[in-house]
Amino acid sequence: KYEKLLTIILSIVVIAVLILLGFLGYDVAKKYSTKKTVAEVLNKFDDSIENNEDQNNSTVENVTVSNVEVDNANNSNNSNSSNSSGKTIQFQGYNVVGKMEIPAIDLEYHILEKATPSSIEAALAVQYTANGLNEVGNTLIVGHNYRNGLFFSNLKKLSNGDKVYITDYRGTSITYTIYNKFEASESDTSFYDRDTAGKAEITLSTCTDASNDQRTIIFAKQD
Repeated sequence: KYEKLLTIILSIVVIAVLILLGFLGYDVAKKYSTKKTVAEVLNKFDDSIENNEDQNNSTVENVTVSNVEVDNANNSNNSNSSNSSGKTIQFQGYNVVGKMEIPAIDLEYHILEKATPSSIEAALAVQYTANGLNEVGNTLIVGHNYRNGLFFSNLKKLSNGDKVYITDYRGTSITYTIYNKFEASESDTSFYDRDTAGKAEITLSTCTDASNDQRTIIFAKQD
């Protein structure tokens, strides 16, 4: 009986270890795939800005690289998310309106024009904007907290004084300095439309580690 019980226990332990290794392997593979895709999008975004600076007119062109599409067709319904002088980068059907860099947490991601369940699966996205990214007024940018280091998982580690760098689709780069950090409920929109004293501001938002109903909120203003 003792040997039979020991065999059962060992079998359970082996199965548990295999399941754990499977989860860890999946997480590693997902991280690698996500980072590869992000790098691809950012490269295309940087190339599009460089090309737009070099030329004012170009022929219609669509280039697909994995999930990234380059399209110079103008989006007349959204002046904040397309470049009328050149190409627009698209990712999974959404215009890429900018990229964000936060050296303090080693973050660099592309920003999509609209926050939806599908758009924030693999990118940061604009949930609210007063006048457009890098324009006067507040722009709220959201991202998932996957609790694994991806996207806004490390947002909680930021402090007042840390820098956020945003380059928009026009090639305009602005440095923002964090000046406020707090938690709020997911339904709190009181800080969306606020007085920014004639400057551009951004708000970063993600779920807290403890609850999907609470948000870590960070305010940053243009230097």
